[in-house]
Amino acid sequence: MGWRRNRKTAAESEAIEVHTQAQEAAATAVDPAKPLLVVEGVERTFQTGGQPLHVLKGIHMELLPRQLVMLRGRSGSGKTTLLNMIGGLDQPSKGTIFFHGMPFHDMSDDQRTKVRRKEIGFIFQAYALMPLLSAYENVELSLRMAGVPGGEWKARVEHCLELVGLAKRMHHRPFELSGGEQQRVAIAKSIAHRPSLLLADEPTAELDSQMAAQIMSVFQTIIRTEQVTICMTTHDPTILEVADHVYEMVDGKFI
Repeated sequence: MGWRRNRKTAAESEAIEVHTQAQEAAATAVDPAKPLLVVEGVERTFQTGGQPLHVLKGIHMELLPRQLVMLRGRSGSGKTTLLNMIGGLDQPSKGTIFFHGMPFHDMSDDQRTKVRRKEIGFIFQAYALMPLLSAYENVELSLRMAGVPGGEWKARVEHCLELVGLAKRMHHRPFELSGGEQQRVAIAKSIAHRPSLLLADEPTAELDSQMAAQIMSVFQTIIRTEQVTICMTTHDPTILEVADHVYEMVDGKFI
């Protein structure tokens, strides 16, 4: 009798947990038709030698939830500058940027930093890993910096590294990993704090075509499982076919 009662209690607890998870999922559901980020009429001008250098010239774009968007263009076309604008690392000289409805273009540095810490992940071409830390410790560090409670670290780090196919290599340091594996660690690190937007600057530039294809496969997996939007820059025509949308940049404008 006691065994049946315990079994019932366990079943009830499981049902409550499932119901709670469903409620949380519903609460955080995102309207796929509503833009995550909107860029309107953005211009960026730098002063060089007393002369204005117009890098961005009236950019209009939208990022929809759970999409892979690519900014394609040659070096110097303005795509990295635009990525910095989207990520709040720089502000436009003119125009507006709304992220989750918030006026990114009108925020202070501190306000943008707080948004980035919670909502945006970055992947850099040079991986940006701490050389003396293992893959596990590199991902854990990102959770520390984001202020995630310590009790969540272990499960989240292991999940992210398993997601990118490095479950068996998590205790290796960067110099013990291939370029493709280091990029996967960088991806795991960038998604650990559960951002809604992931920005990647030429993430496949240092990789051969096979490794590049694997990284794009990882991107597609995390879009599906982590419910994240990815915006990346590239000049590699071989990976464009996996994108939901491609913006072609020439001389600071979309064509």
